[in-house]
Amino acid sequence: LGVKESHQMAIFRIIAAILHLGNLEIQSERDGDACSVSSEDEHLNSFCGLLGVEHSQMQHWLCHRK
Repeated sequence: LGVKESHQMAIFRIIAAILHLGNLEIQSERDGDACSVSSEDEHLNSFCGLLGVEHSQMQHWLCHRK
């Protein structure tokens, strides 16, 4: 298709991160009013590593609306 190898790797990294995000386990708290993500979740670790984002920030913002 004429896509450079560096672009292909970036695309694969994004797709892999999205697939890991789909496997993330989010626990409901307080009768469904809140949620949390385990800091030791291997899929969250992989997601953050692939995209180069901070683990604590991603863990926080996956469970907060603002």
